[in-house]
Amino acid sequence: MDQRAILPETTAPQEGARTPAAAVLPVGSLEQHGPHLPLTTDTLIACALAREVADAHGLRALPPLAFGCSHEHAAWPGTVSISATTLHALVTDIADSLAGLPLLLVNGHGGNHVLANTVQQSRGRMALFPGPGEWEAARAAAGLTTTNDQDMHAGELETSVLLHARPDLVGPDHARADHRADERDHMGTLGLSAYTDSGVVGLPSRASAAKGRAVLEFLTGRAAGHLAALEQARGRDGQAR
Repeated sequence: MDQRAILPETTAPQEGARTPAAAVLPVGSLEQHGPHLPLTTDTLIACALAREVADAHGLRALPPLAFGCSHEHAAWPGTVSISATTLHALVTDIADSLAGLPLLLVNGHGGNHVLANTVQQSRGRMALFPGPGEWEAARAAAGLTTTNDQDMHAGELETSVLLHARPDLVGPDHARADHRADERDHMGTLGLSAYTDSGVVGLPSRASAAKGRAVLEFLTGRAAGHLAALEQARGRDGQAR
């Protein structure tokens, strides 16, 4: 993954000459991802997917929001969180500054729950992607052996995507980092540290670059449905005027 996937390099005239159907905003986090993945894992994954979606569908690529709601990871060093109120405000302000251009949020962190309400309140100006069902479908399409629930953090999926997009950032100990914690009923109250010492919940030993590439390819295709919904909402609002 080259630097373009993190920071777009277009000039103002270049952007002015384009007519994208939407802008795409990667949203991630800065939080622990076990001993083998970087703190920026969620942001890197969101950026890798957002870049592929932008290239495939001709969208305006925005720089990422690299902080999210990571309070359940506060027990580990390096984790930095912002409040749900702040994340909602940031995304809303960005959307408001796009001169009516719809906004596709590419979310890489499952703890950013507030984004669903942000999209809901936008009344058709935003879409949130990928949803849990799309992540699950991507796992099946890419041949992963775990589910979202079994493999929720620093596991097979996230390690696979980084083995494809940024293999230089994946520690060799991922093959020995597996940890199962299928029952996490009180994670919101107790934090993730109640269920794992390492910060891993999943099976990174099963990861591969080929799986990571297949996950991104599948999801890039699935983005079309969200873009169609944004276009439908835009047309509906235009007719209402």
